[in-house]
Formats: sequence, structure tokens, C-alpha cells
Amino acid sequence: QVQLVESGGGLVQAGGSLRLSCLASGRTVSDNAMGWFRQAPGKEREFVAGISWSGTYMDYADSVKGRFTISRDNAKNTVYLQMNGLKSEDTALYYCAGGRYGGIRHSTGAYDSWGQGTQVTVSS
Repeated sequence: QVQLVESGGGLVQAGGSLRLSCLASGRTVSDNAMGWFRQAPGKEREFVAGISWSGTYMDYADSVKGRFTISRDNAKNTVYLQMNGLKSEDTALYYCAGGRYGGIRHSTGAYDSWGQGTQVTVSS
């Protein structure tokens, strides 16, 4: 089982930037897709961004395309989410997730490892 620990969340003004990090331990995740999800109060957990095992392919939710960038460093067992142009609607608890497969999936069921989450709050 892999353990995932997120960091980098915080309070930022609208239009600002944050960089989230996710460190994996317990086993390598270099063979697995990784994803970022978020959950706002009263809403379901939703897919934000995903990256394939090799880092060659990325996918994003329409709401964050052009503003967020996912990347990974397999040598460091770490995944990142660079968030620019933040909006108040980006406010949520952000989770890192380890995929069951090498390719990107949008459903939470395709991920079998989850971090505890890091809070992102965007003030308008």
C-alpha cells in the first residue's frame, strides 16, 4: 500500500497561485497514473487533473484547463499541481490519488490510494 501526503495548500487571493505537492511512500508509483481531486463543502469529490505513469499524458477538468498544470518526478516519487489564476470557486480540499492503472481515469474508483487532503482557500 502506498501512503500519500499532500502539502502546499493555503489561503490566497483571487488571481494568485499555489503549488501543491504529493509525496508517495511505501512503494513506487512510477508505474501508475496519479491524479488530483477536490471536494468543496456539500459537493461530491471531483476530478481536477491526471497524469499518466510516464508523465507523457495529462488531462484536466474543463474548469481548470489553461490555469492548472500537473507534473510528476518519478525519481522523487512526487506529483505536483501548479495552480495559477485561482478563483473563489477553486476553494476546496484537494486530494492526491494513486491510480490502479497506468492510464488516466476520471472516476474515483480508478484510484486506490488517497492522501488526507490539503485545503485551498481563495478569497475574492
